[in-house]
Amino acid sequence: MTSKQKKMLLRIILAAVFMLIFVLIPFDKLLPAPWDGRVRFAVFLIPYFIVGYDILRKAIKSVINRQAFDECFLMAVATVGAIALGEYVEGVAVMLFYQIGELFQGVAVGKSRRSISDLMDIRPDYANIEQDGALVQVDPDEIEIGTVIVVQPGEKIPIDGVITEGHSSLDTSALTGESLPRSVREGSEVISGCINQTGLLHIRTTCEFGESTASKILDLVENSGMKKSKSENFITKFARIYTPAVCYSALALAVLPPLVRLLIGMTPAWNTWIFRALTFLVISCPCALVISIPLSFFAGIGGASRQGILVKGSSYLETLSKTKIVVFDKTGTMTRGTFEVTGIDPAEDNDFLRALEAEADSQTGRSLEARLLEYAALAECHSTHPISRSLQEAYIKDLVNGRETTEGQIADHTAIDHTRVSDVEEISGHGVSAVVDSVPVLVGNTKLLKLHSVDIPETATRPAATIVHVAVGGSYAGTITISDVVKPTAAKAIQSLHEMGIRDTVMLTGDSREAAEAVAAEIGASDVRSELLPQDKVVAVEELLAKKRPADTLVFVGDGINDAPVLARADIGVAMGALGSDAAIEAADVVLMDDDPLKISKAIRLSKKCLRIVYENIYFAIGVKLLCLLLGALGIANMWLAIFADVGVMVIAVLNAIRALKA
Repeated sequence: MTSKQKKMLLRIILAAVFMLIFVLIPFDKLLPAPWDGRVRFAVFLIPYFIVGYDILRKAIKSVINRQAFDECFLMAVATVGAIALGEYVEGVAVMLFYQIGELFQGVAVGKSRRSISDLMDIRPDYANIEQDGALVQVDPDEIEIGTVIVVQPGEKIPIDGVITEGHSSLDTSALTGESLPRSVREGSEVISGCINQTGLLHIRTTCEFGESTASKILDLVENSGMKKSKSENFITKFARIYTPAVCYSALALAVLPPLVRLLIGMTPAWNTWIFRALTFLVISCPCALVISIPLSFFAGIGGASRQGILVKGSSYLETLSKTKIVVFDKTGTMTRGTFEVTGIDPAEDNDFLRALEAEADSQTGRSLEARLLEYAALAECHSTHPISRSLQEAYIKDLVNGRETTEGQIADHTAIDHTRVSDVEEISGHGVSAVVDSVPVLVGNTKLLKLHSVDIPETATRPAATIVHVAVGGSYAGTITISDVVKPTAAKAIQSLHEMGIRDTVMLTGDSREAAEAVAAEIGASDVRSELLPQDKVVAVEELLAKKRPADTLVFVGDGINDAPVLARADIGVAMGALGSDAAIEAADVVLMDDDPLKISKAIRLSKKCLRIVYENIYFAIGVKLLCLLLGALGIANMWLAIFADVGVMVIAVLNAIRALKA
């Protein structure tokens, strides 16, 4: 509890004790009339003001500011009216139980905030830099790009960077929700917010603190409340109309029946109808709705964040719960995205490579396959695409086998001689063209070679694999087969989506039809579209959007870097495996911090649970309110039932709302 909440608890206890004492004192036997009533009135004001002075103050301010119709105004009118009619115990009890409900609600909100505060622990307090042989703590905001910082065991990494010295294990649980540590060494990229567990690390920063991963995540979570859901907006509008309506209804209930009775010659019974009106006011207080609905979303976002699922606002959480179509990229989403060269097939009639092989055979004994791989890797040496990296790594391994490089050169790819390469042009969705040793080289798919009028033999295909075509010196030189591995949980993730009622699971990829269909069959996707350029993926998503029902949601899941246009076009864009990816955090509506496909179904399941809780609270609160309002108007409900209809319903709704914290 906060200090403010502890003070409120003390006020509640004091007021309850005083009220109990005064209830037990027989004033009518100890004092003569009318003093017994006057003293009773005076003493019951003590617990009333102890527990309710702040509510009265807020109500007066609301009236002065011409915004009278809120729960404080309702409580003030109802309790002051009850005391004025001589119902001292009921008046104090209403205020007492209302404050108990408010305290309970504050504790529940605090619990939700603490769940998000756990995530806020990724914010570093300082960064270590070395000065004159000693470590000095400085504000992370003062660290410039390229500065070498030192992170000791047990400290948070303050800014994204690359390890220049040391090796260690990192605790990434605050970001991903997973407890498995991540091993890092010299040359590894690390991000802010992770905790260094074992070794001493020297890290060269690659961005400023404000642009680091931790800062972006914190900004995302802190601003998640800005994007309200339709349910929250409905409750806000509902309360704006509902509260004045019940106030005027209560006034009518207090005045009209006595006037009618007076006109027809009956006793007006003002006290009876005014008390009914006051009971009506207490029952009508919309606390349960106004508090529990935003709290449900807040708790849902907090619970998701603890699982490494960052939702940018309750509106996205609500939309996500209506998912019926999930579209996902293949590479890096359902597959590891770590490609390996598994086959090299030189063309039989490339005279240029044959001549190189014959010339080099007497010197190094390198094969035609090695020459084909060499030209492909050199052409791709400036690209960071996973397929390009796999070609470069295969080439370096071949050099190692030929003892042409060292272990230190393998880690950072400096074994590749970039001076041999010029005029590099990377064509999105096609491949790379470059000049290697003054010879034009093309590396990519069939579209690239056709674009440059290079004929491809019919035999240069291989089903269920990624094929990289290579042309050297203007003629076809052969193919390199690249294999990607499906993630272990990919099939289970698709099965989980189908089990929860997702109608369509569609995989989009730039791979060949055979490779795409093989992966789709392995993971159980209901549809697959292959050989797509980035713009083709947007077109495919737009076609699916046009066919779906208006109430359904289409979710696209991608890596957030190459798929930004599609993430933006879908109803909900989900960036998966976004640990350290600025582009993912910016482009997506929902960010999954690790690369486990099961997090897709978990995110949807959490959103459905949150919305189920929201609607439970709405139906329960409105249902009980309407029933009790009817009973109050008919005189069947007394002030104690009114207390339950207000405070009891609010406590039950809040208890239900905080269930959303549990994933």
